[in-house]
Amino acid sequence: MATILECSQISPALDSAAEFSLPIVFFDMVWYGFAANQSVLFFEFPCSKSHFLETIIPELKRSLSLTLTQFLPLAGNIIHPLKPGNKLVLHYETGNSVSFTVSESTADFNDLVGNDPRVCDEFYAFAPHLPPATYSENSVSCPVLALQVTLFPGQGLCIGFVTHHAVADASTVVSFMQAWALINRSNHNGTDDNIRNLLTEGNLSQFYDRKAVTNINGLDDIYWDVIVDCSCPAEPPSVELPINKLRATFVLKKVEIQRLKNFVLAKCPDIGHLSSFTILCALVWVCSAKSAATRGEDVPDDEPEYFGFVADCRGRLNPPLPANYFGNCVALVKAELKHGDVKGNDGFVMAAKAIGEAIKESVYSEKGVLYGAEKWPDEYGKLAGKRQYGVAGSPRFNFYAVDYGWGKPKKFEALFIDGGDSISLCKSRDFEGGLEIGLSKPMAQMDAFTAVFKEILESSLP
Repeated sequence: MATILECSQISPALDSAAEFSLPIVFFDMVWYGFAANQSVLFFEFPCSKSHFLETIIPELKRSLSLTLTQFLPLAGNIIHPLKPGNKLVLHYETGNSVSFTVSESTADFNDLVGNDPRVCDEFYAFAPHLPPATYSENSVSCPVLALQVTLFPGQGLCIGFVTHHAVADASTVVSFMQAWALINRSNHNGTDDNIRNLLTEGNLSQFYDRKAVTNINGLDDIYWDVIVDCSCPAEPPSVELPINKLRATFVLKKVEIQRLKNFVLAKCPDIGHLSSFTILCALVWVCSAKSAATRGEDVPDDEPEYFGFVADCRGRLNPPLPANYFGNCVALVKAELKHGDVKGNDGFVMAAKAIGEAIKESVYSEKGVLYGAEKWPDEYGKLAGKRQYGVAGSPRFNFYAVDYGWGKPKKFEALFIDGGDSISLCKSRDFEGGLEIGLSKPMAQMDAFTAVFKEILESSLP
């Protein structure tokens, strides 16, 4: 579906530091062993193959090299020690680089950027994989970023990107993509200081000091022991095709989200925390639970169900970290209900209440957002095999602000949701205050989910 035209390696510009290391802290170790985060951004920008190869690709390479000077860890490797006494570290040294693939496709661009259900497998031709790890006697070195740019002649472009989950959360990844895009469209050839100033003005510079989050309450030691005890592989697992799923996008306008809030508040005035995020999570949870019968499952009403999500900790630590902290910095949160309650007539309201209470008890806890973090590996490990759903993303994340000079993206797709029952969530491209939900399910479940989704929206009408 895509023909590879070129494979190369892009290093940070020559005036970069010769060496740079960051400790992998427990915030990062939470995600060790998870599949890498693959995503794609499509841009409607008709151009010829010659313009693509002679102008666009050289500009992207140049701007990427400049961007990496401010995101050095992304050009480095996670060093996984094989001998006792050493810890995980994210290390960059001169000579490290990022895999950069150029390809061409004759696929139907308009079909790929639609919202209707499409075959998941088709998107992986445009998303790179992380290069294989390098093994030595003492350690394993794992690359953490790879990029791919695909031309759809006369139609548009796609930028695919994959990151090692133990290196960066969505907040950091969005910042990197926006920084690269800003430098590219600015046509900047400046010095390291000029690039740093440009990113600072765009609120995209990164904060790398990890003293405040290194081994908080011994959490780094606890999580590293878990990784060692379970022999967690250094390389993240790969997605195996065929996936046998469809992916679709559901767009909710601001007025529709508010209508859903009003519906819940009318049923439960004392519900407390009721953000757009809470409403979207409740909606997805109920739609998933009510469509479960399409799997041929006979789920007892008293069987517990869980809905998991994360909360950004940057501003909630004591002392707080700046919003531009580089890396992972999220707390794990989950809500629990019985299956019969979620799929019942008042399931939407009950789900919203349960999620709101989970946020209140964890994110806004007087004991701090990290209270009980030492138990997360055991607590969440016990959920394996249980009925659980989740969300990856946030109403704050705006991939549609990633403009390389060709206009804002036509479509964002998070491929990493294909591996489970999570959804993706980001700001809407076309509607101010609106949100996009990315869904990946087998066809029968997708049809059932869509039917319940429409039913709930219609029931909220005044």
